[in-house]
Parts: sequence; C-alpha cells; structure tokens
Amino acid sequence: MASNMIPTGGTAPQSVESITRIAQVYEYNSSVPLRYWLRTAATLLREAHIYEREGHDEQAYFILFRHAQLVLVNLSKHPDTKKNEEDRKALIAAEKEVQKNLGKLEVLKPRINKRYERYTQLMRERDSRKQPLQAAFVPEPRGVIPDPALVGVVEPLEAGENRDLAVRLAQSELNRRATARISKGSSGPSAEELESRRGAGVWGDWDTQLKPDNRTTDQDLSQRIQNIRSNIDNPLGQRAKASNTFSTTSAYKYPSVPRQKPLEPTVSSAQIAILDKNVQRHAPPILPPKEHMAPSRAIIDDIAPSLPAKVLPAPALPNKVLPSDDASAPEANLNPSSYTFKPSAYLENGTPLRSVFLPGNLRSRFLSLAAANTNANLETCGILCGTLVSNALFISKLVIPEQTATSDTCETVNESALFDYCDSEDLMTLGWIHTHPTQTCFMSSRDLHTHCGYQVMLPESIAIVCAPSKNPDWGVFRLTDPPGLKSVLNCTQTGLFHPHAEENIYTGALRPPGHVYEHTDLEFETVDLRP
Repeated sequence: MASNMIPTGGTAPQSVESITRIAQVYEYNSSVPLRYWLRTAATLLREAHIYEREGHDEQAYFILFRHAQLVLVNLSKHPDTKKNEEDRKALIAAEKEVQKNLGKLEVLKPRINKRYERYTQLMRERDSRKQPLQAAFVPEPRGVIPDPALVGVVEPLEAGENRDLAVRLAQSELNRRATARISKGSSGPSAEELESRRGAGVWGDWDTQLKPDNRTTDQDLSQRIQNIRSNIDNPLGQRAKASNTFSTTSAYKYPSVPRQKPLEPTVSSAQIAILDKNVQRHAPPILPPKEHMAPSRAIIDDIAPSLPAKVLPAPALPNKVLPSDDASAPEANLNPSSYTFKPSAYLENGTPLRSVFLPGNLRSRFLSLAAANTNANLETCGILCGTLVSNALFISKLVIPEQTATSDTCETVNESALFDYCDSEDLMTLGWIHTHPTQTCFMSSRDLHTHCGYQVMLPESIAIVCAPSKNPDWGVFRLTDPPGLKSVLNCTQTGLFHPHAEENIYTGALRPPGHVYEHTDLEFETVDLRP
C-alpha cells in the first residue's frame, strides 16, 4: 500500500489533526486486486490492536484512521466490487469493522490531544524560562522520516544493541498469546470473532454471515466519518496524495499473500508519561460504545487456532513459557508496553523500517524440507509469518503451503487453507522464502513481481532466496522504494524472465545495512500444509 510511517519533524507528541492529515497521504493502486487490499486492511487492524494494547495511542489512532480512509474512500470504488460477489461481501464486512472502530477513534482522540496540549504547554514554559526541557526530544537526522511509533518516546532502544532483550521480550509475549488462545480453545471463537475473520478477507460461508441489504449501511458509515472530518482542517475528501498514484494498466496477477491488513501507516506512542505524570502511559483497553461490539482487547490473539495439516518440530521446540519462578506464566517483567525499538534502516525515500528478527535455524530447516524438490530440480516456497512486539517484527512460523513447482517457479494452491491458518493463529505475513535449485542467488523478474505483492502491503516484507549449490548460497532482499516497488507495480510484462529499466530495483535487507537481524535463540515452528 505504501509507507506505514508518519512523516514528522521530530519525536514530539502530535495532535489528532496532524495525525489525521498525514494518515490520508498514501499511494493507492486500484489495479491490485481487491482481495489483496482487503487483507491489507485486515493487517492494519491487527497492528492497531497490538499498538493499542501496548499503550501507543497515536499509532493506534493513525492506523485505524487510515484503515477507515482506505476502506470507505478507496476500496468502496474498487472495480472488483462490480465483478465479484464474494469480494463485494468481504468489503461489506470490512465496512462493518470501520463502523466499530469509529468509537475507538473518538475515545483515543481526547487522550492524544491532552498529551499534545500538555507538551506544547511545557514547551512554552521552557521557552519563557529559556531553559532546556528536562526530557528533551531529539530530532531525527535530516533527510529521514521518524518512526511514528517513537512519538513521545524519550529513550527508545536500538534493536541491534538489544537483540537478546528483543528476543526474550518477543518469546514471552508469544507464549502469553498462545496461553490465551489455549485457554479459550474449549469454547472456540465467538460468532462475532468468526465474522471479524471473514471481514479480514478469509473466504467462507458469506451468505449465512452477511445479509444482502447490509450495503445500505454505506451512508451511515460515511456520515460517521464525516463527523470525524469536521474536527480536522484537512478533510478526507481533500487528501493530497491518497489515490491513483500508480498506473492502473498492470496485467500482472499478484500472488496471494496471507496478510491480514496492510501493514502501513504507523503513527504512535503514548509513552510520554515523563512529561505529564497525570497522563497514564499504559491506558486501559478501549471499550466500544455498543454492547454488540467486541471489546478492543478481544483481538485475534484470543481466537482458538485451527489445526494445520501438519506441524513439524522445529530445530528447537519453543517452550510454552520462558524459564521463571512460575513455570506456568511468561516472564513477568517483560512487558511489551515498557519497550520501544527504533527503526534499524530506511527506505530510499526516507521511510523508517522496523526491525525484523529472523530465526537463525530457519533456513536449514526449510532446506531440509525442500531437499526432495531441490534434488529433482524443483523450486520450493514457504511463508514467513510472525507478529509485532514493541515496534519490532518477529518471525515465529515457517508455513509450507500446498504448492506446484517447476525448475523456475513455485505457485501456492488452496490458498484458503493458508489464509485460515494465519488468521486462526493471529499471524502477520512478513515475507517468503524459496529455493533456486540450480540458479544463482538473485531475484528473478518473476520473484520481483511475487515480492511486490508482499511489500506493497508491508514495507518491511522480505524475500529469502536459497541457492544451495552456489556461492553465495542465500540472501535476504527487498525492493527499493524508489524506484523498485513502483517500477514492478507498473510493469505489464508477463514472461518468467524479462528486464526492467531500472538497475537498482532490489537490494539486500540483512543487517547491516538492512533491517533484518538473525538470532539463533529466536524460536519458531514449522507448519506443513501440503497434503
């Protein structure tokens, strides 16, 4: 979709007006199929829920508002709504999610503005005394866009210098979420949760969940958005760059990406308690105004997982809980809301990239599963799934989808099973991995088009290429932006190997200088969905 970062001049708190104005500035391409945009929208919501739970009000508000903008303004006019009944019903479900989230926006708004007003008051007092503020916010270097999740954070952490802490933090949080899902497994997901899954783009029995006349809610939803618009100077209808930035002539069929929501906009940080002790940094969960609405904290974490076809043991099986005095609970002192990790790299346009942590043993595990295909000169692909914790992304699952392959291609089949599994486990898709049985380690034109479908929805998405018979035998890549992402989006060539005009169309993503860290202690699970 576009950047998930908000362009600001520093890390000081922002007003709702500023956040809303920036949330409307993104690049939208109507040539990307609607079903992929709907999964992008679902991914946005998952991110918003996590940031909300961790106390990042600004970030949660930014993502929720952009989600509303994307669904009500852009997707409602997508050409696929007139071609596919299933897509149209999925859009209706997404609009219902917007309706529920409008209440959250109204609750977050006064809290954000209160922090902003308190900060500006302190700044005025400082200026009047001509003394530096005790906890001054340090601007980012010139030429780069600050990470919105750092808004108001006085001491964010460098991910590279705190890798062990990041991994322990992520493992503790993943264990907590798994425990929550297991505890709810006996009763299973509620009817409302199932509907929410379908709204995130999961194919299912739409007719029993959504009534044909639900489309009549459009005017009501639009009116509620108008109520929010009236409180800002730059209304949604006058967004600067929110639509049709890309060419709509692309004929390339984008791959299915098991991504729940566009991982895009990211504003954030309610961590400004150092400026105002009266403002609680970790606010309680936002309760929606209506009884039929699910509480904001009833995120997909608590949905009972669907059992995959096969779950293979990872090199190191993850403990249910990290070692502690109480072996039945996660490490008590590792609270994700107490930490925020800085971006570790930037796109070519200056947008910050959140750190991605990759298990050190994942490649060897994948190659062992792909060995039979590799020996037969057939490609194998896998999906890298994980979650967001403290403004960093952690790969925790290697999912092998059902697939067909040749010596130069690999295509997923039965995508609904892949989507269902990712949804049931509350997973974000962070990229993909595939083999080059006989070729060198590079991104072919087909690979570039495939990866475009991931990165358009999540800037941090990565592509891992394994070429076991060559040297180097592996690499971690992303598209440049610019020019790579837009160039591939606008490319109409369909051959397996075709040239692109730009030379620097992709680049390495492994740190340094990229945003991906390998860590041998990061546990992961292998899930094989092949028959």
